Amino acid sequence: MIAILDYSAGNIRSVMDAVHRVGCEAIITADPAEIMRADKLIIPGVGAASVAMESLKSLGLDKLIPTLTQPVLGICIGLQLMCKHSEEGDIDCMGIFDSNVTKFKQGHLDSDGRLLKIPHMGWNSVNGLKTPLFESIESGTYFYYVHSYAPELCSDTIATSEHGVTFSGALNVNNFYGTQFHPEKSGEAGERLIKNFLNL
Repeated sequence: MIAILDYSAGNIRSVMDAVHRVGCEAIITADPAEIMRADKLIIPGVGAASVAMESLKSLGLDKLIPTLTQPVLGICIGLQLMCKHSEEGDIDCMGIFDSNVTKFKQGHLDSDGRLLKIPHMGWNSVNGLKTPLFESIESGTYFYYVHSYAPELCSDTIATSEHGVTFSGALNVNNFYGTQFHPEKSGEAGERLIKNFLNL
């Protein structure tokens, strides 16, 4: 059973649609018993990390999720909630990944000397790919991003992207994975990544 976490953080239906596109079924749930029984858990997310973290706490899931032993994939805010701390709302998160989430700073220029926009929105290459999450995906493949905050580089980084600074495009420690980009919005490469996760 594949579970998609429902904690009022948005983007749930598009993640469900992406799972369906790779030929799998999933349930949408916030029930701790169902989450513990699931073979895989996906934590989607769009919005503010501080609000999403408070939602997890209200459901008691901030304590449960770090104890899970099945593969877990956090997407965008879902990844950020698994980091140590987020500047967005100055909130402590679940501390699964050894990274802090920081805001992109104004004033950075791209390679053509143009001012980089915040939020970082659109397609960007993802490099230095590691782990079976990226099986059959080449370094430099483009994925879709929408964010103003990003996880810093750390020992758990398994992919990087650049937007004025180099940041973690994906993280992994043990059974926990996270992508700052949105695989459900990233075409064939995103479908491949979701399929790879579901095959772990």
